[in-house]
Amino acid sequence: MPPSRRHDKSVYVRRRIAVVAILAVLVGIGTYSGIALTRPVPAAAAALSVPATVSNPAVPLAWPQSGHNGAIGAIGFDGVLADYGPQETTPMASITKTVTALVTLEAKPIAAGDTGPGIPLTVADQRIYQQVIAEGGSAAPVVPGAVFTQRQILEAMMLPSANNYSITLVNWAFGSMDAYLEAARAWLAEHGLNGTTIADSSGLNPGSASTPADLVTIGKLVLQNPVLKEIVAEQQAELPVIGTVHNTNLLLGQDGVIGLKTGTTDIAGACLLFAAELPVGASTVTVVGVVLGAPNHRVLAEEVTALLGTVGQAFHEVTPVAAGQDFGSYSSVWGDSASVVARESATVITWQDQPVTVKATADAIASGTDGEQVGTATISYNGGQQSVPLTLNGTIAEPDPFWRLTNPVG
Repeated sequence: MPPSRRHDKSVYVRRRIAVVAILAVLVGIGTYSGIALTRPVPAAAAALSVPATVSNPAVPLAWPQSGHNGAIGAIGFDGVLADYGPQETTPMASITKTVTALVTLEAKPIAAGDTGPGIPLTVADQRIYQQVIAEGGSAAPVVPGAVFTQRQILEAMMLPSANNYSITLVNWAFGSMDAYLEAARAWLAEHGLNGTTIADSSGLNPGSASTPADLVTIGKLVLQNPVLKEIVAEQQAELPVIGTVHNTNLLLGQDGVIGLKTGTTDIAGACLLFAAELPVGASTVTVVGVVLGAPNHRVLAEEVTALLGTVGQAFHEVTPVAAGQDFGSYSSVWGDSASVVARESATVITWQDQPVTVKATADAIASGTDGEQVGTATISYNGGQQSVPLTLNGTIAEPDPFWRLTNPVG
C-alpha cells in the first residue's frame, strides 16, 4: 500500500478514536449531570433541645378538723385529687337526693330550658308528708290536687331538702319505692359507684351511704346535667302550695360556690357535697368536693371555706410552650439553615406539684419553606396530653446545580 494511503488510514483511525472518546466523555458528562441534577439530596435531621420539666411546689390543704372524711376533685381531672379521713362508705344523709335526682332524670329526662310534665299531688302524697313529719325528717306542705311540674318537684326536693317530695318524685317516675331502689342500684352499678348504697330516696335511712370518691363522681354527674346544675345553683324558688323555698347550702354564691347539696341526720352529722368555680390565672377550674360528718353546718361552712382557699392555691396555670419558642434547628449539607419554633402557645392547668413535660419530635427534611410544619411538641400533664405544631423559622432551599455537580456523593 502506498505510504500516503497508509498515512491517511492512520489519521482516519486516530480521528475515529478521538471522536468516540469525545462522545464517550460527553455521554459520561451528560449522564453524570443528569443523575447529579436530579438525584434526591440528603435529608437533614433536626437538632432538637429538650425543654425543662415544669413543676410547682405543693400547697398544704386546710382539711376540716371536725369532719369524718372528705375528698376533692375537679372537672377535667380524673378521680380524686386529694382526700382526708377514712375513705370508707359513710352515711350521706340528704346528699342521697342527688342520686334520686340523677336516676329520675335518666328515666324521665327534661330538656334544657323545659320544666317537664305536670304532676298532680294526691291524698297519698299528703299521707307521705305526714309520715315524714312523724319520722322527724325535713318536709314541705302538700295539698291534694295541686299540680307541680317535674322541675318544681325537683326544686322542692333539692333546695329545702323536702324528704316527702323525694318520695313523691320516685313514686311518680317508677311506680313505687321498691322499683326506684332497683333502678338506683342498677344506675350505681352502671357508673361504677361500687362504694355507694341506696336504701331510700331521701337519705334519712343511714343505709344510704357512699364513699368520698364516689360522691365526687356523683357531684360531677350533677354538673353534667343542665337542668340539675341550674337547680342546685338556685338561691330560692317559688313553688305552688309551698311558696318561697330557700337553698339550705349556706355557702352558695360565696367564694365561687355554685352548688351542690347539703345533708343532715343525727347519724351522718352535717354533710356537704359542694362545687365551686375557682380562678386560676386567666382560667377557671370547677372543683367538686365533699365533707361528711361535721358537727353542724355553721362549722362545716367555715371549714369548707378555708379548704377552698387552699385548693385554689394548689392549682397552677403553666405555659410550658410559648409561641415562637425555639426548639432547635436544621442545617443542610449545602449550607442552608433554619430554626424550629412553636407555632402557638399552650397553657395548661396543673394540680399541686404534678410535673409538666414537653417532648419534641421533628421529621428529617431535604428542604422546607418558612412556616411549614415539621414536627410536634407534645405536652404531658395530669395524665393527659396536648400537642403544639413545630414549624420552620426560615427556609431551607434545594441545593443549586453547582453544588449538585460538585458533590457527587452528597
